[in-house]
Amino acid sequence: MFSGLVPEVIMGLQSLFVHKLRSLLTMLGMIFGVGAVVSMLAITAGAQKEMMNSIDLLGVNNIIIEAKEAVDRNELQARRTISPGLSFRDFRAISENIGGLAAATPRKRFKPLKVLPKPSAEMPLLIGVEPAYFEINSLKPVEGRFFSNEDDSRSNPVCVLGESAKVNLFGYEPAVGKHVKVNDVWLQVVGVLAGQATADSETDLEVVDRNNLIISPLNTVMRRFEDNNSYLKDEIDGIYLKVDTNTDSIETSGIVKAILGTTHKDAGDYNVVVPAGLLEQRKKTQFTFKVVMICIAGISLLVGGIGIMNIMLATVLERTREIGIRRAIGARQKDIIRQFLTEAVLISMIGGLLGIAFGFSLSLAIAKATGWSTVVTFTSIAVAFGVSVGIGMVFGIYPAVQAARLDPIEAIRYE
Repeated sequence: MFSGLVPEVIMGLQSLFVHKLRSLLTMLGMIFGVGAVVSMLAITAGAQKEMMNSIDLLGVNNIIIEAKEAVDRNELQARRTISPGLSFRDFRAISENIGGLAAATPRKRFKPLKVLPKPSAEMPLLIGVEPAYFEINSLKPVEGRFFSNEDDSRSNPVCVLGESAKVNLFGYEPAVGKHVKVNDVWLQVVGVLAGQATADSETDLEVVDRNNLIISPLNTVMRRFEDNNSYLKDEIDGIYLKVDTNTDSIETSGIVKAILGTTHKDAGDYNVVVPAGLLEQRKKTQFTFKVVMICIAGISLLVGGIGIMNIMLATVLERTREIGIRRAIGARQKDIIRQFLTEAVLISMIGGLLGIAFGFSLSLAIAKATGWSTVVTFTSIAVAFGVSVGIGMVFGIYPAVQAARLDPIEAIRYE
């Protein structure tokens, strides 16, 4: 089988090289089509990777409740006639009425007026949380430790620094054991956290640099710090929940919303973010986007297939006498079909290989120009190449059959 195929492949390549420019122009449709498929799939794969990183950052088993702070006194008064705002009472109600909670913590956030040592860049943000925050967000210390339940219960003046906050305040020297003055309160640094990615703005969460944080025990922050704009603030501004692995976080979020809806009376002063729900939603969006992109790229492949059919029909007409001679010396119809079908497939294969190189280069150029993440996968290459070869075969069948149906005697007489 292969011994008979090799001569036909060689003969097909020779035929293509006789008309190099025409063959290249015929391949352009396949090159652009395959390149478009590879690059579009690379963009969607990169977007999916970014999406998974964002969801992993928030935690698939986590539920995050964010207070919507009032911007002025009038808005606050309007809200307070309906809702008391996010509070410790909400946190206790959720903790006591929801099963399957692995960890939970309220959060209180302050923007310091002054910090010593003086920051070399943007002012770090101070947040107060319970020690469970460490587990919920899967944090990792690179220096020292995270504060303990004892630190929290005693309101000890300690803190843990994010990676950027540590460099911002102390440079690259060890920070554990040193002190930070936030407003008028001195806090001892007991640990430094490893760098973390920052969630994007599509999650209904305020975008905060998670590395430029000063994290202290919740009781320390509540008792030692006073917000000058406290009249505009809720008692707490966030709640982090982590459910057990065998508990459905989406269903649990429905119970959370029901509990908060009772006390807040649909005032719209909070957001409930469920990373698992975001994951499902974004998967559907990514799938739709991928299908649309493939369809658009598929049009280029279709045009390329039509170009192959057109050029092969012209080739059959040019080589009518050659076909007649081959038939006269014993070539069967299936031999003629295989000959021209091989040439059509060779055009699509070579075009497909060039298209893969073009698509890979295009995806790199897009990533460099736009800053998007692109990922060229083996699946995208295999799909694009397989489709190009399939289109070459499908669109090459008709010209090959037309060539095989030529009458040998009339073909020899053809000029």
